Amino acid sequence: MAGHSKWANIQHRKGRQDAARSKLFSRFSKEITVAARMGDPDPDKNPRLRLAVKEAKANSMPKDNIERAIKKATGGEGEDYEEIRYEGYGPGGVAIIVEAMTDNRNRTASNVRSTFSKYGGNLGETGSVGFMFDRMGQILYPAGAGDADTVMEAAIEAGATDVESGEDGHVIWCEFNALAEVSAALEAALGEAESTRLVWKPQTVTELDLEGMQKLMKLIDALEEDDDVQSVTANFEASDAVMEQL
Repeated sequence: MAGHSKWANIQHRKGRQDAARSKLFSRFSKEITVAARMGDPDPDKNPRLRLAVKEAKANSMPKDNIERAIKKATGGEGEDYEEIRYEGYGPGGVAIIVEAMTDNRNRTASNVRSTFSKYGGNLGETGSVGFMFDRMGQILYPAGAGDADTVMEAAIEAGATDVESGEDGHVIWCEFNALAEVSAALEAALGEAESTRLVWKPQTVTELDLEGMQKLMKLIDALEEDDDVQSVTANFEASDAVMEQL
């Protein structure tokens, strides 16, 4: 079981720094609609939909918005979204994975490619950087959920594979296909989580100085501005001093 990581801090920072709330809700709506369309519209019978709804609620998405997104799927309304993953390198050789949902593959590919080029990155083929990440389930709890030993014990009982505890809270990791079960067991033991989602966890990280971070953040921010982009993950790390200067 590892100690608290700077990568987890960066992920928290990016969560707070995400686009406007309406844009965030739009991303959740897409995920909920796609999940409901691919499986059962009942969250209790559809693990992916259950996780999507849980994450939306954790970010204060109104119940009406959630129900509307599910009805779009069951009523055959709205666009037919396709899930696409793009991989490439950013400034400083940082590996980047971009996940998108789009109703126009050509438009999204063109936009992502031009954004990489404009901000000093290079878009590669699928698989070009994916081997440097592990697909994992990530569950976040605030520090108030319990001390490190309490959370560790609950996580082990729930079937988690790793826990990182620090002043900012607890990051619990599990196999990607066990996220629904592990999060349900943790909720019974520790209460509602701050976040429950599938992520790409870097196997190694590239440390950047202030200039490198500034260049990389411009690329990441530009990618996240694209309406088709659902998430951006990069294998970078920076010192606390650099993060404070950003």
